[in-house]
This record gives sequence, structure tokens and C-alpha cells, in this order.
Amino acid sequence: MSFSVGIVGLPNVGKSTLFKALTKKQVEAANYPFCTIDPNVGVVAVPDPRLEKLAKTENSAKIVPTAIEFVDIAGLVKGAHKGEGLGNKFLTNIREVDAIVQVLRNFVDDDITHVHGKIDPLADLETINLELIMADLEVVSKRLDKVSKEARSGDKEVIALKDILEKLNIHLEAEKLVIEMERNEDEDILVKRLNLLTDKPFLYVLNVAEGDKDILEKFSYLKPVAISAKIESELAELEGEELKEYLQELGLDSTGLDRLIVAAYQALNLITFFTAGPIESKAWTVVKDATAPQAAGKIHGDFEKFFIRADVVDWQVLVEAGSWNKAKDLGQAHEEGRDYLVQDGDVLIIKHGA
Repeated sequence: MSFSVGIVGLPNVGKSTLFKALTKKQVEAANYPFCTIDPNVGVVAVPDPRLEKLAKTENSAKIVPTAIEFVDIAGLVKGAHKGEGLGNKFLTNIREVDAIVQVLRNFVDDDITHVHGKIDPLADLETINLELIMADLEVVSKRLDKVSKEARSGDKEVIALKDILEKLNIHLEAEKLVIEMERNEDEDILVKRLNLLTDKPFLYVLNVAEGDKDILEKFSYLKPVAISAKIESELAELEGEELKEYLQELGLDSTGLDRLIVAAYQALNLITFFTAGPIESKAWTVVKDATAPQAAGKIHGDFEKFFIRADVVDWQVLVEAGSWNKAKDLGQAHEEGRDYLVQDGDVLIIKHGA
């Protein structure tokens, strides 16, 4: 998968329940060749009502959503970096992810003991952040020891790396997240190469009791997604009208899992473009401000290499017009070259020389 999100949290916060509900939304592996789905990895579809409307307009035989990968790891505990519990060895499993979801408990259940003996989401957040910071500090310290010796050669690139590692070391020792550290463009390139956990975008899930809607105001600065993992596991078993009816009973427009998936997608600064026709309507993921050739490369590597131009129309224009030809007659479908920046919701037909 091109984009992935790691799930972290303390034990008994509902993290595993949430992940199991997510994996029930798992897309068919057949649509994503060469992707091995491990027990702690779930590839789930990104909800997008536009796709179904496009497919209806184009009489598509198949609908293929874009997807995002969620990676679950064992629960962290306070002092993991000192060897408490299972230590932080599981954090290596999410070092390659693009963003991190922190699951914070805000429900009371006498049958599920909180590892710290009390319900305090902010204290849990501080514990998780500290463990992530300490894991990064270990990586930076080891790399600094090695690079300090190499820098004696006088190599300018090695010296630049040593300088940023020293800056990172000081920042992390102060128990601060790397993503909060000021750096210039050159320093940012070096930091990104280190793939540090606390330099990734964070999302927050508050696992709440059923009907607890007011809690979001208290934690609004985190912009959390409030989810009842218990309810979500029930919703994940439903489809179609049954799901709609249950959501209406709960006074919800969408499931919490769908909101989480969309929030993760947005946190990664991603947009969706489409290809549509009689065979299939398909959603594709690119980073915002991707060019038309880069988008073409998502469809097939040769399309980027031999890109000529792209026919472009907004999805809603195509749906309202009813066909490409009518959209062209209205002057709302257009040709674009190599410099065109793909917009969210674009429908593309790629012209290439391959």
C-alpha cells in the first residue's frame, strides 16, 4: 500500500476492538496485488459517495475504491522505553507508517481495568507521547554516535547530518515531539529521511461511552474523532438498509470508523481522482498538488513516463452532464498538459505514447 496509518494506545483502551471493526471493512485483496495482509494489518476502503454516482453515470460493471492501510501494534505501557511490559520493540512495526492514530480511553467499565487505575485521556496521551519520544531519542542517539565519528573526515553532507542530529537530540531530551521542532528546508529533508515516529501527523480517537457526544468540546484542540468501539464493532456487522437504520437510531450520518478513515486520509494531505468507464469506476490516491503525469503514474508507471496529455472533467459536472461528450459540449471538459495540478474530484482520461 502507498499510504498507511499506525494505531497506538495503552492496554485496555479499546484499540484491538477498534482494529477488529476496521478489518471487517477490509477491501478485497484481489484489487490490490502484491499486498500481503498480515494479522495486524488491515487495508480498508476510503468511503467516497462520489464513486457510486460516477459508476451509475458510466454504467460501470465494477466499483473500486481507493484504500488506506492500518497497522495495529501491542499496547504500550508507561516506562516501555525502560523495558517495562514488552518494551517499545513493537514501535519498529509502525516506523514506516505515514501517520499515527492514538486511541485514548474515555469510558468507564468495571470489567475492563485501566492500566493506570483511572480514566484520564490526557494522562494517557502524555504517556504515549513520551514513549514515542524516547523511541525516537534512541534512534537519534545511536545515529549521532556513528555520524560523529564519520564527520571527522570533513565531509560537508555528513557534518550537516551531525548538526541536525545534535539539534534533534536536544529537542527530544526536552521531551518534545519532533514535528514541533523548527527547521529550515534543508534540515527538513534530513529529518524526513530519519523516519522518526514523532515527526508524523497525529490523529486522536476518543473511545467514548455510548451517547457521550459532549466530550469533543473538552478535547476540541486535539480535533479528535469520538468513537464507541463497542458500537462500531456492531455497526461493522451491518450493511445496506440495516446499517442506515441503525445509524439513524443513533442520530449519526456516518460510522465513526468512516470518519476516522476520512480524517486519516485528510491528515496525510491526500486527494482523490477518478477514472471511469463501462469496465470500472475507480478512485486513485495522490498527494495534493500532484501533477497530471504523477497522477498518471499511479495508474501505470509507463503512463507517467510517456504522458502526452489528460482529458479532465470534474466528477459532479460529468454526473450532471450525463456523459463526457455532453460535458465537452458544455465547455466543461478540458485538455491539460504536464504542468496541470490534479484537483480533488477530477475524472481523468490519460493520453500516453506507450
